[in-house]
Amino acid sequence: MKNCNCVKNMRGHGPSPIPQEGQWDQVKEISQISAFSHGCGMCAPQQGACKLTLNVKNGIIKEALVETIGCSGMTHSAAMAGEILVGKTILEALNTDLVCDAINDAMKNIFLQLVYGRSQSAFSLGGLPVGTSNEDLGKYKTSQVGTIVSTEGEGVKYLNLAEGYITKMALDKSGETIGYEYVNLGLLLKNLQDEKLSKSEAIEKSTKRYGRFDEAAQIINPRGE
Repeated sequence: MKNCNCVKNMRGHGPSPIPQEGQWDQVKEISQISAFSHGCGMCAPQQGACKLTLNVKNGIIKEALVETIGCSGMTHSAAMAGEILVGKTILEALNTDLVCDAINDAMKNIFLQLVYGRSQSAFSLGGLPVGTSNEDLGKYKTSQVGTIVSTEGEGVKYLNLAEGYITKMALDKSGETIGYEYVNLGLLLKNLQDEKLSKSEAIEKSTKRYGRFDEAAQIINPRGE
């Protein structure tokens, strides 16, 4: 505008520093992002969920762990996402069709964590090495899944917990749960490959108990009683 005084804006000092791998960085470019973290997402009808784990070095995704539950289509979409993600910048991955809404939603949420300095490795000096996501899976490389069903008439039934596939539930005299027996599926598959073990021996070696199982007044099959 003519005859108008120009008042200069205060000189900017750039973006606020964010914590990254044990140091504070003033990040201006995607290539400056290095972090390890997780993001969770749901599809539009919320019939399934995804947990996405990424290990990013200098803006490039070096490792991806895609875990899904609740939707058969989503579990197969995870296979495609696993192939697509590694090697991309986090900005490319954010704008990539990862097939499933829940996986896309998880990518959006983890992106926000990374660029705002809220990652799991924010204060880990030097960051976390590629392969760290395997720690979430445990020794036998299987996702930790919890599946519990409960009705007013039949009460609660444990089907799957972090340790594995629940085969028996232990109840006390009042009918309350005090423990369970489970089969660690990862360990079972390993034992089944051992030619020295019969199938029954492999199952037996993969079966463990939790809680006060031996004190049970009643043992039930959560899938059949």
